[in-house]
Amino acid sequence: MTPLRLGIDLDGVVADFNAGWMARFNREFGTDLNPALVQKWDGLADLTHFDHMGQFWRWARNEEGSSIFRDLPLIEGAAVALAELARDHNIVIITAKPRWAIHDTYAWLADNQIPTREVHITSEKWKVPCDVYVEDSPTQLAEIAAKRPEALVVRFVRPWNQPLPRAVDVTSWPEFTTLIAAGAGVR
Repeated sequence: MTPLRLGIDLDGVVADFNAGWMARFNREFGTDLNPALVQKWDGLADLTHFDHMGQFWRWARNEEGSSIFRDLPLIEGAAVALAELARDHNIVIITAKPRWAIHDTYAWLADNQIPTREVHITSEKWKVPCDVYVEDSPTQLAEIAAKRPEALVVRFVRPWNQPLPRAVDVTSWPEFTTLIAAGAGVR
């Protein structure tokens, strides 16, 4: 089997963005938020005292220390699955991040021993050629499906994304590894 290029998103797929920012927010503001509260994309400010997402992102940047992207927990099963997949395939990390989060993102990848030799930080994920893309962003899923018809698009199912006609749905990392082992995305 020819190794596949697996384009893997980070936040919401490998890194538990919501658990991470909520843990910090709860510590700083004495709240009791939990990830099950997140039901829509880009609606995080609605769960906080911030008036809009711009205020949320200013807080997330944390100019006095690391940003929220530095200490995110792993999604259950991600590390094991990526290590397994990396034995036969190329793990290509494709993530959209603000410029101020780049260093924290690379540190997070190293700390969590994510098995990749290729990292792209871009909002135009479809420009990175891959055989398979795994994504949770509704915007990115639609764009990749439209602009990469030759690729397998995998929707990591979350409350904030909806089924797409061209996407295959998975709800966990074991489901994704089974999909790839079954030959999905094979050229």
